Parts: sequence; structure tokens; C-alpha cells
Amino acid sequence: MVQHLSIPHMHKEKAPKRLKFYIAVVSTSRYKLKKEGKPVNDVSGYLMQRYLAEAGQELVARKIIPDDKKAIEEAINEAFNLDADVIVLSGGTGISPDDITIEVVEPLLEKKLPGFGELFRLLSYEEIGSSAIMTRCVAGIRRGRAIFCIPGSPDAVRLAFEKLILPEIGHIIAMARGGHENKGFKGVAPQRHG
Repeated sequence: MVQHLSIPHMHKEKAPKRLKFYIAVVSTSRYKLKKEGKPVNDVSGYLMQRYLAEAGQELVARKIIPDDKKAIEEAINEAFNLDADVIVLSGGTGISPDDITIEVVEPLLEKKLPGFGELFRLLSYEEIGSSAIMTRCVAGIRRGRAIFCIPGSPDAVRLAFEKLILPEIGHIIAMARGGHENKGFKGVAPQRHG
């Protein structure tokens, strides 16, 4: 009997299996502790690092940065300079006045992936109920790379990595780069001119 795969399954079969990840935990309080040389309990950063190691992915950097526009932009630039395929910013996505991660990142995205936020909120609702209405997260593509902004709680990290990011990231990167994964393409998608 011939097995038929759907188009998404065929794309996943051909997608890159090992990618370079850059993680930035956005937390002014943890950043200040780190800067003062005090111990930092970065549970979410550790969890993301563990998920990547267990999935056989490469971590090019893991940083703690403040809720600051310039710091967030610098982290994204550093990720590009390190040739990261995937950038994950965890934290700074709430509704307090200091939470600016999404406001900084959204204008940088060339293509948004609204399904990421929609699915994340649905899955959150199934776990925490109506509090999910305050959940803000975003994902998108910039120059062939995926950028995810997720809440900073360990539960949010678990949900994002187990249910959404790790199962789809190879497929996302392959599609963002126009299928070049099978043609020896490495690095950033070519710049558009004009």
C-alpha cells in the first residue's frame, strides 16, 4: 500500500533538522541582579536551553537583557551577527507599561505568523482559563530568520517550545527561505532590491 503524505508533512520531511538558536530573556530585574554580580534564578532561560539541547539544536547565545528598546534591538542584531536561524525573546510581553518586547519587535518583522499567537492563546486558555486573554506573543520572519516573542514564565516556555516552536521550526525556516534548504543554502535569505 502506498503511503500518502500531506504537503505540510512532505515539507517537514525536507526541512532542516538542526538550527542555530539565540535566546534573550527580557527581564530588567534579572538583568540588574546579573549586572550587580548577584545570583540570578533564570528558570525560563535554563528551560529553553534544556529544550534545545534535548532536541539536538544549537544554542549560539543565551542572554539576559532589560526591558529596553535599545537592548532588545541590540540583541536581535547580535543574533543576526551570530548567524542564528531562530531568535527567541522571552519576557516583556505583558500589559504593564514596562513590557515593550512586542512593540519593539513587531515593526522589524517582514512577515508575521499570526497563527503562533492564536494557537498559543488557545493552548493557554485550555490550561489557565480566561487569564489567557492577557497573553501577548508574536512570531514572524525577518530576512529568512524566525523571531518569537513569548511570555517569560516557565509554563509559557514549556508550552511554546513543546507544542509550537520545536515541532514546526524546521518547516518555518525552510518556507521562509523559499525551499533553499535542499540547495545548500545557508545563512540569511538574499536581500530584495528595489
